[in-house]
Amino acid sequence: MSFNLASRSFAERAQIENEKARLFDLWQNNLGKAKSDAGRLISEKSRRKGKWAEWVRAELDSLSPPEYANMVRSEVNKMMASANGSR
Repeated sequence: MSFNLASRSFAERAQIENEKARLFDLWQNNLGKAKSDAGRLISEKSRRKGKWAEWVRAELDSLSPPEYANMVRSEVNKMMASANGSR
């Protein structure tokens, strides 16, 4: 499988570019909400203690579309890394 777009047909390149544009729009329009949701999930950590990670996975699985759930997951990971790095 070649990753060189020049070797793809015009239709395939157009499809790839359309998907990139769709994902960029999704990211641009939902980044603030994803950060807010990630903050909400992290704020539950002290209350849920040992069950927190399991609860977060269930919450992330319930989010839609999957690309949005991945955005929130990424933000949770960034926030957790930042919190652990500042200790």
